[in-house]
Amino acid sequence: MQHPPRLVSCLLMVALVFAASPAVHAQRAATEAEHGVVVSCNNYASDAGLEILRKGGNAVDAAVATGLALTVTFPFAGNIGGGGFMLIHLADGRDLVIDYRETAPAAASKDMYVGPDGKLIKGTGSSTEGWKASGVPGSVAGFALAQQKYGSGKVTWADVVEPARRLAAEGHLVSPWTAANLKQWAKLLGQFDESKKIYLKDGAFHAAGENWVQPDLATTLARLQKNGPREFYEGETARLIADAMAKHGGNITLADLKNYKVAERAVLRGQYRGYEIVTMPPPSSGGIALLQMFGMLEPFDVAALGYNSAAKYHLFAEVMKRAFRDRAEYLGDPDFVQVPAAKLLDPAYIKGRMADYSPDHATPAAAVQPGLGKFVAAAPHESTETTHFSVVDAAGNAVSNTYTLNGAYGSGVTIPGAGLLMNNEMDDFTSLVGAPNMFGLIQGEANAIVPGKRPLSSMTPSFVLKDGKIVLVTGSPGGPTIINTVFQIISNVIDFNMPADQAVAAPRMHQQWMPDSITFERYNISPDTISLLKAKGQNIRERASYEGWSQGDGETIAIELKTGLRYGAPDPRRPDAKAAGY
Repeated sequence: MQHPPRLVSCLLMVALVFAASPAVHAQRAATEAEHGVVVSCNNYASDAGLEILRKGGNAVDAAVATGLALTVTFPFAGNIGGGGFMLIHLADGRDLVIDYRETAPAAASKDMYVGPDGKLIKGTGSSTEGWKASGVPGSVAGFALAQQKYGSGKVTWADVVEPARRLAAEGHLVSPWTAANLKQWAKLLGQFDESKKIYLKDGAFHAAGENWVQPDLATTLARLQKNGPREFYEGETARLIADAMAKHGGNITLADLKNYKVAERAVLRGQYRGYEIVTMPPPSSGGIALLQMFGMLEPFDVAALGYNSAAKYHLFAEVMKRAFRDRAEYLGDPDFVQVPAAKLLDPAYIKGRMADYSPDHATPAAAVQPGLGKFVAAAPHESTETTHFSVVDAAGNAVSNTYTLNGAYGSGVTIPGAGLLMNNEMDDFTSLVGAPNMFGLIQGEANAIVPGKRPLSSMTPSFVLKDGKIVLVTGSPGGPTIINTVFQIISNVIDFNMPADQAVAAPRMHQQWMPDSITFERYNISPDTISLLKAKGQNIRERASYEGWSQGDGETIAIELKTGLRYGAPDPRRPDAKAAGY
């Protein structure tokens, strides 16, 4: 079909606007499925999960296949060299957490990233770049435990590894987003020979549309497939990691890998307008903050305020501000610090947090005190480059999984011969007590580096249930913005009755106590609304380019209770996102 010249010109102009403005994203229709659906930031990974569902695997089996495939096709954050959290809902009604967060190596110490001048070390050798930046990876152990204990039993470990192995051995087509993103991070990756060779083609760069084969990673995945998941921690892969670390001054040893343990934890539960919210406990700060915010919001008629009103934005900012103040004060790894979770989630306490709220005036961040009295500041520096995926199967099992290398492409280090990128998760600890991090949050002792400790996180994989049945599976990457992204997606569904695709695509805002400002996605808030917010005393600004114009990546699934239909909603902020269902 040929278009008239004027129409072609208009279409070209629209295409140029969208290409130049990353925060402009067309809403995508949700994928409707009768049986099972997988939603992730990458089409190949979603298809890998769907392949396992079709073979008889359940949501846990499919989630493991999806997570392993992202290692190959989304090295920006997908990994077996990092860690994260898997929230599982079983069709029999059980909810549980697999905590496979990275841990500090035995050689780690409180001041390991502080130089002789008393200041934080920058660049290679810091907590962000190079061989010293990595915590002990947990992804393989976490996936293995989940699949062994909660998988269907109809597919094997070898089955769930196969899609990822095949993608690495046979290759996958490089998307325009991946090609551009690898160039964007060339400075980090180019510092390390193995990473430069694999991810930058020794400076020639991968082009959109080319078939990218990763033979070393394929061999690693084949070893895991043949010898089982412990191979990563005690076999040839472990040796390759430990030898490379020793050669380059890194901290992870064979003993660290062998001694890594996954933690199973009890979920957090809360209520909001007749719905049950099931979410992450510490060492994620996200679940407590999420439940606090919904508890503070419950007395207000949010729908009556109007979706994009200044009144709603003001209320949300004040709720966020108070939850993030408590987050900064009380949270850390519960295996190392006492987290007063029950007190923080007590309904009377939550009600009291809004006692000084005014619909007309913002409370200055400096005036928002921690509600339980002085404890110890713990807020982490946390990078925004994480990834989330959601899975629901035909039986009603569900997985909400968020995992990360921490920063984009982690530490930048690739293990020679293994083809896997390592995390820079040590940067999620408090590297210098009392110093504000890059987000302006004060860091403290509760999140200080201790061998074997897990760093505090904002990752907030979550479920929403009605009458005991799953109606929403969601989560997001985005560092501290994760919590508020998940909060707004859930509110969009419950308060404004939005379908999943609209709830995910809707513009987002963020307030995190310090710095004391509301940030919003480009084109989100109108000038007159901004004026009204400023009149209430709110500081407000558009997200800057270094933050990424858009906020989060909420790969979400909604389930219609009457029909049982599953609606997979890929977030249009990720060009390669896909919902794959049947």
